[in-house]
Amino acid sequence: MKAWLWRIAALVLILIISSSLALYYLLAKPLPIKDSQIYEIKAGVGSLSIANQFVQKGLIKNKKLLHVAVKLQPNWVPKVGKYQIDPDMSLLDVMALFHSGKAIVHKVTLVEGRTTKQYLLAMQEKGNIKMTLLNKSNEMIAETLGLEVQHAEGQFFADTYLYHDGDTDADILKQANKRLTDVLDEHWSKKQKNLPLKSKQQALILASIVEKETGVDYERPLIAGVFVNRLNKRMRLQTDPTVIYGLGEKFDGNIRRRHLRQKTPYNTYTIYGLPPTPIANVGEGAIKAALTPQKTKALYFVAQGDGTHKFSNTLRQHNAAVAKYQRFQRRADYQSTPKN
Repeated sequence: MKAWLWRIAALVLILIISSSLALYYLLAKPLPIKDSQIYEIKAGVGSLSIANQFVQKGLIKNKKLLHVAVKLQPNWVPKVGKYQIDPDMSLLDVMALFHSGKAIVHKVTLVEGRTTKQYLLAMQEKGNIKMTLLNKSNEMIAETLGLEVQHAEGQFFADTYLYHDGDTDADILKQANKRLTDVLDEHWSKKQKNLPLKSKQQALILASIVEKETGVDYERPLIAGVFVNRLNKRMRLQTDPTVIYGLGEKFDGNIRRRHLRQKTPYNTYTIYGLPPTPIANVGEGAIKAALTPQKTKALYFVAQGDGTHKFSNTLRQHNAAVAKYQRFQRRADYQSTPKN
C-alpha cells in the first residue's frame, strides 16, 4: 500500500477514535444542572419527546445527543414513572435509570387497629394514590380485590408499604393482603393446641378484638388468654369494641347501656362466640397473641386509666376493680391507651 493511503487510513482511524471519545465524554460527563430535578415519563412518550424536554430543562444542549445514545442502545426502553435526576448524574446514568424503572418511591403506613375505611382515607390523604375503592362497601372491596373471603374488614396487614405515583389503593391493599396471608399462615402453623378457633379467619377475628382492646404489647397475650377462657367456658365475650363496630356511623364516641343491649351481629354482649368478621386490621403482635395466648385463670379485665388493665379471675374481683378504677375513682387524666 502506498504511503499516502496509510496516512489517510491513520487519519480516519484517529478521527473515529477522537469522535468516539468526544461522544463518550458528552454522554458520560455530569449533567449541566446545579439542583436535582424531578422528571416524569408518561405512557406513550418516546425518545423524541424526551430529547426535546431534556433540551428545555437544560439537561443537554443538543437533542441529537440523546438520539445517538438511543441508537447505541437499541434495547433501551424508558419506563413510566417519576424519577429524580441529580447533578452528578450523566446522560448515560439517566438513561439507565429510566430503563430500570426505579422511579421515586413513596411510603404509606397502615396503622394497627384501624378499619379498612380508615386505611382508604389515609391513602387518600397522600394525594398521589389513585383512589378506586373509597366508596365501595367491604363486600364490594373483597370482590374487587378477589379476596378469599366475602368481607374485606381485617384482611390487610398493618405495616408500611412502598408505592409509586399513580399506583392505586387496590395495588397497595393487595400487597397488604398478601402480607397478612403470609404472617397468618406462619403463626397458624405454630398455634397453641386445643384453641377454640376452627379457622384462620376466626384467629384473625380474635386478633382484631385483642388489637382494639389494648395498645400495650405485653398485654396482648394475656387479653387473648382471657377471651380464649371465655370462649372455652361458652361465656359471652362482652367486649366494647365489637359493639362499637356494630353500631358503625351511629356511634357518637360514647358507649351507653342501650348500646350493649342493641342487637347487631357484632354485639358480643348479646351473641355467643366470635362476631362474623374482624373488626379492624391488625399487626403481627395481635395475631401471635391470638394463636399463642398466655395461660391464665383470668376471665375479666378493666381499664385502669393509664392505658393498662386490671385482670380478675372472678366476677367479685372484677366488680371491685370496676368500682376502683372506673365507677367511683375515675382519674382526671383517664386514658384508654398508654402515653408515648
